[in-house]
Amino acid sequence: MKLDNLAKLVLPPAAALLPAAAEAAELSGADLSLAWAIPFAGILLSIALIPLVLPKLWHDHFGKISLGWALLTVIPLAIAFGPYNSAVSLNEAIVGDFIPFILFVGTLFVVAGGININGSFSGRPVGNLAFLITGAALANIMGTTGAAMLLIRPLLKATEHRKYRMHTFIFFIFIVANIGGSLTPLGDPPLFMGFLRGVNFFWTLEHMLIPMITTVAILSVIYLVIDTICWKKEHPEGHVVSEKGERAAIQIRGGVNFMLLAIVIGAVLLSGVWKSDFSVTFLGVTLYGQGLARDGIFLACAVASMVLTPKDVRAMNQFSWDPIFEVAKLFAGIFVCMGPVLAMLKAGASGPFAQLVAMVSNADGTFNNSVFFWLTGALSSFLDNTPTYLAFFNLAGGDPVVLMGEDAATLIAISMGAVFMGANTYIGNAPNFMVHSIAKSRGVNMPSFFGYMAWSVCILIPTFILVDILFLV
Repeated sequence: MKLDNLAKLVLPPAAALLPAAAEAAELSGADLSLAWAIPFAGILLSIALIPLVLPKLWHDHFGKISLGWALLTVIPLAIAFGPYNSAVSLNEAIVGDFIPFILFVGTLFVVAGGININGSFSGRPVGNLAFLITGAALANIMGTTGAAMLLIRPLLKATEHRKYRMHTFIFFIFIVANIGGSLTPLGDPPLFMGFLRGVNFFWTLEHMLIPMITTVAILSVIYLVIDTICWKKEHPEGHVVSEKGERAAIQIRGGVNFMLLAIVIGAVLLSGVWKSDFSVTFLGVTLYGQGLARDGIFLACAVASMVLTPKDVRAMNQFSWDPIFEVAKLFAGIFVCMGPVLAMLKAGASGPFAQLVAMVSNADGTFNNSVFFWLTGALSSFLDNTPTYLAFFNLAGGDPVVLMGEDAATLIAISMGAVFMGANTYIGNAPNFMVHSIAKSRGVNMPSFFGYMAWSVCILIPTFILVDILFLV
C-alpha cells in the first residue's frame, strides 16, 4: 500500500510557490555543505549552555527551543529542496525514527517504573557497586533503558542518606545505561540493527565479552576508590549511625511488569525474525507489518502496566512522567536536526565528511580499526548511535559474513565505539538523559552537560585508550 501519491497531490500547490525549489534534487548528503549541520550544533549547544546561563528559561521553554531548532532545519530544506522533499525528511525523522524510538524507550520507562524493589540498602561502596554490576548484566537481557529504569530508584533509595552521591549516578550512566548492554542485540539498538543485517545473535557475546568485562572492571575499581574516599569523608571517625529497627529483606512489588518486560523483549525479537508481507509507504517511509506489530505490542504493554500495577507501587517509586516528556521533546528536535548530518555521513567519500571517511583505511587498503572505534564513538557521543553504527557498518563493506570473519576486529571496533561511547555525553544514549532527569528530581546535584563531559573525558577516555591498545591495535 502506498500513500506517496496522495502526498504528492497535496504538496505540489505549496511547491508551486517555490518553483526553483520544487525542481531541486532530492536530499542527498553529497549535495549538502557543512552549513546544514548548524541547527544540530545549535540544539546541542542549547542543551549544554542554556541550563547553565538561563536555567529558568530552559526549564520553562526547553520544548519550544527544541522545536525552534527543528524548524530551522525543516524550513531551509523546504526552500532548498522543495516542500515535498522537506516533508519526506521530516517524516523520516519523526515517523521512521523518533516514534519507534520513543515507543520503545517510553514502554520500558513505564513498565520498569511499575516495579518497586525495596529493602535495607546501606548505600555503602560495595553495595552500590553491586547495583552497577547487576545493572550491567541485566542490560543485556532487558536493554540499557530497561535495566537503568529498573535499578535507578532503589539505588536512589539506597543512597538518599549519603552526602556525596553524584558520582554514583555518573558511573550508573557509564556502566548500566551504556557499556553494560554490549553483549547481545537486546542490549543496545545498534547491536540489534547488526543482528537484523545478518550478525549472529551470539557473535557479539563471544567477541565483546572480554572487552566489556575489562572495561566494566576498570570502571568498577575507579568507582570503588572514589566512593570509598567519599564514604570516609562522610564518616571520618569510622562511625556509622545504626539503622533503626530490623533489617528488611529485599521485597519486589509490581511483579506483573516482569511478564510485560518479557513480552517487550519478545516483540523486539519478533520484529527481527518475522518478515511480514504487509507494508505501507507514506512520504518516503515504509512501515512494515513486523514493525507495526512490535510498536503495537509496546503500546499495549505500556497501557497494561499502567492498568495492572497498583497505584501505591508507582507512588513508592515517585513515578513521574516528566523524565520521559523531557526526553521526547529534546530527542524529537535532535532527530530532526541530525537528519542532514546523517545524510552527509552516509554520502561517504562523496560527501562533506570525505576526509573522515578516508581516515578509516590504511595505506595498504586494510581497515584502521582504532580509527573506526574512535570515529564511531565520537559520532555516537552526539548523534544517535544506531544510524552511526549502520553508517560505519556499511563503510566497512556491509557483508556480515566477512565482518564476522576476517574483519572481526573491525566489527568489534564499530560495536564498541557505538555502545561504549554513548556514555560520553548526556545525549549519547536515551537512558542517559532519563537517569539525569530522575536523579535530579530526587535531589541529586547532577552535573551540567559540560560538567558531565568533564567526568567522561577524565575517566572514560583514558579507559577507552587502554581498551583500544588491548583489543584493537
